[in-house]
Amino acid sequence: MILDRFGMTDKVAIVTGAGRGIGAASAVSLAEAGADVVISARTADQLGEVAKRIEAVGRKAVAVPADLNDLEAVAALVEHAREAFGRLDLVVNNVGGTMPQAFMDTSADVMEQAFHFNVATAHALLRPAVPLMLEGGGGSAVNISSAMGRLTGRGFLAYGTAKGALAHYTRLAATDLAPHIRVNAIAVGSVATSALDIVMQSDELRTAMEAGTPLGRIGDPEDIAAAVIYLASEAGSYVTGKVLEVDGGTEAPNLDMGIPDV
Repeated sequence: MILDRFGMTDKVAIVTGAGRGIGAASAVSLAEAGADVVISARTADQLGEVAKRIEAVGRKAVAVPADLNDLEAVAALVEHAREAFGRLDLVVNNVGGTMPQAFMDTSADVMEQAFHFNVATAHALLRPAVPLMLEGGGGSAVNISSAMGRLTGRGFLAYGTAKGALAHYTRLAATDLAPHIRVNAIAVGSVATSALDIVMQSDELRTAMEAGTPLGRIGDPEDIAAAVIYLASEAGSYVTGKVLEVDGGTEAPNLDMGIPDV
């Protein structure tokens, strides 16, 4: 049956930024599809709650509290997977984010930090993951990028440039690692996570953002988790080096950030 191709039974995944939002939804969805999951984020309490949800569906969770801005801590997650499960089939790189800033407020240091947090962290996890994946015959990676990696809007110089770089990293890594390891990305639109708390708490801002989205709503983390399952599972086995746009049809920023002209 076609639904069988979406199963992840007895696979092992690492999901970063898994304490809440897209990371948590992806980790739980992978468990619901049959995978055991190594989850990591800064806050232990949040990870504990996600681990309980994973275990509630009959799968195993290894929670690793860590500062994922530390590349050594990111790389160490692979050894956690090896020690706990002896294999690794999937990594979901969900670390990233950069606050909007005006052009003249975006220093070279801010640009470097954006690349570090949004791109270097993905490579820091995927590179040590490759040998362990190959021991099991292959695997896949899903990088969480952003619609702002291809759209233009005031204030997104550092974030959009870094996410654009992550998208092209995805294409290049997919070429390097084919045919045994697939690498894809998701260009995420406006999703109801903590990053949108201010919007979600304001009827005016939420209405404006919904109006600026062709599908007329803000995304749910499970919308992204569903795409993760597709790309990670056998259902996506003929897909690599691609950026799947899950953004409600957005072709322009759907909220004015109030960034002034130069």
